[in-house]
Amino acid sequence: MSTATTGQAAPDYTPSADTIAAVLAPGARPQRPSALSASVTFGWRAMLKIKHVPEQLFDVTAFPIMMTLMFTYLFGGALAGSTREYLQTLLPGIMVMSVVMTTMYTGVTLNVDIEKGVFDRFRSLPIWRPAPMVGYLLGDMFRYAMGSTVILVLGLILGFRPKGGALGVLAGMALLVAFSFAFSWVWTMFGLLLRGEKAVMSVSMMVLFPLTFLSNILVSPDTMPGWLQAFVDVNPITHLVAAVRGLMAGKPDGGELLWVLAGATALIAVFGTLTMRLYNRK
Repeated sequence: MSTATTGQAAPDYTPSADTIAAVLAPGARPQRPSALSASVTFGWRAMLKIKHVPEQLFDVTAFPIMMTLMFTYLFGGALAGSTREYLQTLLPGIMVMSVVMTTMYTGVTLNVDIEKGVFDRFRSLPIWRPAPMVGYLLGDMFRYAMGSTVILVLGLILGFRPKGGALGVLAGMALLVAFSFAFSWVWTMFGLLLRGEKAVMSVSMMVLFPLTFLSNILVSPDTMPGWLQAFVDVNPITHLVAAVRGLMAGKPDGGELLWVLAGATALIAVFGTLTMRLYNRK
């Protein structure tokens, strides 16, 4: 006869030590992962997402090829007299444009994970709090490097000949990837701040289009009106393009390099801090 039928309360049950030990994992409790270990793990997660959805690489493969071919043959003859001559100046700029424009997908991907509830699970884990954010950016650095490599290979086929040699090219690409890592923190902030992926993409394009096209990527600022030159001169993309061009041409500009590194540090300090505040309050 059940206790509900008799009206008697069920006796308290106290599990024995052997019973508790049987359901617990044997051995010592594992140590909390370090900040580096957690960040690399989330970076590997981003890489696995690319493996299972290779279409994500479209923006760093097909898009850069299209941009390079279009601008080379559209403006080459008119601005430099030949496409080969124009390519020597254009290719570092197109490399910067293509990679910088793909940084917005960091915020888009982050926003999608938030909407799906994935980040609620991350926040409950005993890990370094910024690890998921840093992991996203580490995974994206692979995409930035791939996009740069695709443009370089295409440029070499078309006739691009960097006077800085392999070392100058690698230094220019490394500088671009480092700056893009810092610039991506802007989009992580928007990914947390805005409500949908379309909103993140719209705001990103509103920022990226003026920064990339109103710069020294396609033409020399000397041909622009004075009021536009004033904006181009303070545009961070202008300084990045000048620094990458100098490295690939074998004529590194210390002032431009310092400007880019200082700008990247400021981006991480400002937008990284804002991102983590939003993340902790989300």
